[in-house]
Amino acid sequence: MTEHMAVDGDVDAIVVGAGPAGASAALELARAGKSVVLLERGPFPGAKNVYGGVVYGRVLDDVVPGWWEEVPVERWVVRRSTMVTSGDRAVSVDYRNPAWAAPPYNGMTTHRAEFDRWLAGKAVDAGAVLATSTTATGLLRDPAGRVVGVRTDRPDGDLRAGVVIACDGVNSFLAKDAGLLPRTDASHLTLGVKEVLALPREVIDQRFGVRGDEGVDIEILGCTRGIPGGGFLYTNAETVALGVVLSLPQLAEAKLRPEEIIAGLKAHPSIAPYIEGATLKEYGAHLIPEGGYDHMPRLAADGLLVAGDAAGMCLAAGIWLEGVNFAIGSGLAAGQAAAGALDAGDTSARGLSGYRSRLEDSFVLADHKRLRRAPALVLSERVQHRYPGLMTELAEGVFAVDNPRPKPGLVSLLRQAARRHDIRLRDLAADAVRAARVFR
Repeated sequence: MTEHMAVDGDVDAIVVGAGPAGASAALELARAGKSVVLLERGPFPGAKNVYGGVVYGRVLDDVVPGWWEEVPVERWVVRRSTMVTSGDRAVSVDYRNPAWAAPPYNGMTTHRAEFDRWLAGKAVDAGAVLATSTTATGLLRDPAGRVVGVRTDRPDGDLRAGVVIACDGVNSFLAKDAGLLPRTDASHLTLGVKEVLALPREVIDQRFGVRGDEGVDIEILGCTRGIPGGGFLYTNAETVALGVVLSLPQLAEAKLRPEEIIAGLKAHPSIAPYIEGATLKEYGAHLIPEGGYDHMPRLAADGLLVAGDAAGMCLAAGIWLEGVNFAIGSGLAAGQAAAGALDAGDTSARGLSGYRSRLEDSFVLADHKRLRRAPALVLSERVQHRYPGLMTELAEGVFAVDNPRPKPGLVSLLRQAARRHDIRLRDLAADAVRAARVFR
């Protein structure tokens, strides 16, 4: 992979940020025969990324046929579990599908440093120039205000192009410079914090009930000390990643450090047996945009497109926690729209409007639009604070055997649990209807 290459003269396109969105945009442009420079501020793509989830590769099927034969995978996820905790109790919904351990697969765990480098390498192989250790410090504009390139911290200075694609992450500096991204609202951001814990492969296999390259992804609700958010635990080849995602304003109000919350999760009786004897290998934190569809910025200006986390394209909808696939999808659409605009000789906002149309027609904005009310529901007070206790207590009432008393009815158990957790049945019914509408 070319990681340090001087760039002379103007190019068709500059992509800022070599994460999944940027690499995908550069790949599409290069394959369309355009001269493209991919800027990365780290020493290599993925160097500054922290990731606590699963990559879903379906979006790559038409881009890199047979991608699963070469992608740097840790494990193929065959078991998905949603766990709800309250105190030292837990109730889980667990799904397992052995077919997910074979092509075309469903999801995988992977190290972002390796995955990002692999995907950026595809763009370089197609003809893109990768310039690492390079920061875009601002936008270049012509007298009419149109974006015509970027300023950089490189000795050779400014780079000019027909179109710039900003894939520079959450709180995108370039999107703000262009006036597309409003002032940061902390209520639309969460902090993802994770620990990577080392365990022998055979121990992971035994504890999680998998074998070979099979993996597990567990999402957890009720584990964040009253702060809106959730937790996760997933398996790599010889490590497990455990962490939490926390609302920024409430984290500040609680005056708790994220590592305190992780320590509590690690000690939970439903989690501790998985990680017993593990050694800490890595700790990291990363801001996540969770405002959803209603809080995405404008996606295009004259000479500029915005994709990936820079555009707030992370789906945080409770049972769906996805980001990389949306980054790839938006990057591909941005590259295609930019190539079309360059061919037409019109890279104004109007000429680049095909970008949003492509996103609306794909899963990227279709899913975000359909689930636009999910973040507010998932992070609501009842879902975060009361329903975990209701669910665990209801499960205990169903499964506990208290002879010689007769078994209580389910409705009676529900009423008792709801009363103890200060939940009115009409509110429960209203939330059920709301959830049905949100996830329809």
